[in-house]
Amino acid sequence: MAKLKPAALAEGDPAPDFVLHTDRGTPLRLSDLKGRNVVLYFYPRADTPGCTIEACQFRDAFASFGDAVILGVSPDAPARQAKFKAKYELPFTLLADVDKTAAAAYGVWKEKTMYGKKVMGIERTTFLIGKDGRIRRIFTKVKPDGHAAEVSRALSSL
Repeated sequence: MAKLKPAALAEGDPAPDFVLHTDRGTPLRLSDLKGRNVVLYFYPRADTPGCTIEACQFRDAFASFGDAVILGVSPDAPARQAKFKAKYELPFTLLADVDKTAAAAYGVWKEKTMYGKKVMGIERTTFLIGKDGRIRRIFTKVKPDGHAAEVSRALSSL
């Protein structure tokens, strides 16, 4: 496996394209969504406390996103994503980035400290991608509670 090199993306950059499997096991190519606003949020692991708060708040605010596409991405396998989606009745697509290529392309696969140990993992980050396929906003080191409302407000200003 190739070494995952973090990207340094900025607002205004083209969103890196990827193909990942959805919670239904079908491939989704980001570039196929050009012409629509996309909320691309990376989270560490399905069905953990912070990730559940974040996902459920996106679910509860879903109507406020209009026709924007919400995509949640984690390194979990499609079956785990499907179970998480069903358990919390999430109305949006979850993507399985098992080999972490999308996380690396977006620069969110990082060294973190957990319980005093250095580990590699997803840094909770959200990218708001405009209809033109360019990154319009980047939310880094996201706190799950209240984040969906913050993203919805940013989307309405596009």
